Amino acid sequence: MSWLTLTRGLRRYPVRPPDSGMARRKSLWERIHLDPWLVGLLLLLMASGLAVLYSASGQRIEAVYAQSLRFGVGLVGMVIIAQFSPRTFLRWAPVAYGAGLLMLLAVEFFGDMGMGAKRWLVIPGVVRFQPSEMMKLAVPLMVAAYLNRCELPPKLRDILVCAVLIGLPVSLIASQPDLGTSLLVASAAVIVVLLAGLSWRLIGLAAVLAASALPLLWMNLHNYQRQRVLTFLSPDSDPLGSGWNIIQSTTAIGSGGLWGKGWLEGTQSQLEFLPERHTDFISAVLGEEFGLMGMLTVLLLYFMIVCRGLWLASASQDAFGRLVAGSIILTFFIYVFVNVGMVSGILPVVGVPLPLISFGGTSSVTLLAGFGILMSIHAHRRLLSR
Repeated sequence: MSWLTLTRGLRRYPVRPPDSGMARRKSLWERIHLDPWLVGLLLLLMASGLAVLYSASGQRIEAVYAQSLRFGVGLVGMVIIAQFSPRTFLRWAPVAYGAGLLMLLAVEFFGDMGMGAKRWLVIPGVVRFQPSEMMKLAVPLMVAAYLNRCELPPKLRDILVCAVLIGLPVSLIASQPDLGTSLLVASAAVIVVLLAGLSWRLIGLAAVLAASALPLLWMNLHNYQRQRVLTFLSPDSDPLGSGWNIIQSTTAIGSGGLWGKGWLEGTQSQLEFLPERHTDFISAVLGEEFGLMGMLTVLLLYFMIVCRGLWLASASQDAFGRLVAGSIILTFFIYVFVNVGMVSGILPVVGVPLPLISFGGTSSVTLLAGFGILMSIHAHRRLLSR
């Protein structure tokens, strides 16, 4: 059939324009700009986290109530954020970035001490929060907003500007000291640069520079941070001191076997051998009480969230949306990978919580706010591209 015959057939039987008929009625989820699959997976993960937290906290229902309240605040924030257009995030990214830097500077002078670190700001009688958690969103948003104005892939000059934008908050967070959060903030922003189409030549150059800077980094680490690296290499060198955490963690996971000891039946956690069991090492409680199958089930849940998030990110039709959405979901993956790797002994201990399972307020709210931005980008993808 020739092209002329085909076009004649089309003229004889014209196709009705999509806008001339009755428009498809939007579902409730579309009207509130939320993705039902992603919301369902997040709710399932949070419900699982509350069950594990009850056991890990020594069966303190107060901890479950407090975490539930934080989840509620995070979910409300997620819904509200999803209603804003990505253009709003693009416009306000510099403001959020500047405000975050000011709060990090305020931590240096007025911050509240806790466990040997100055990381919190306190508004008496209102809230106690970590400004560094806010920067997990503000820094990648700022880098994406800058790259959105540049020709992609970025040139060397643009990469140097991004390095400055990343380096300022990361250095302030690392000085608190908070190595884990500083690495996560840096990773979230570096992902934005990589997704912008960085050439392999520049990636190789950056890798060489990073490797050459390792001795300088080692010299500037705090003593306890150096000890964590040495403990990672040889945890049995100090089993009753610096190696205690990782030894008890791997013991708890190994003793869980295939099916686990049962909910509330863990010995390492319930007898308080396992430190920080309701925060950074909560995945060890999960492995001990629910075994390998329980760990794999939760990891499958995380995998499904990451896959759904990547699918939503890939549907974005503009540079800013793709960069921000990709950074949010890949940073979420790094959270999971680092925590599980840390607890199982394949990575050094850096103090990274297990997302939406570990006890914590600011981190949970920040994560859910990030998912709100992700769903906003997907819901407004056509509007932003026009």
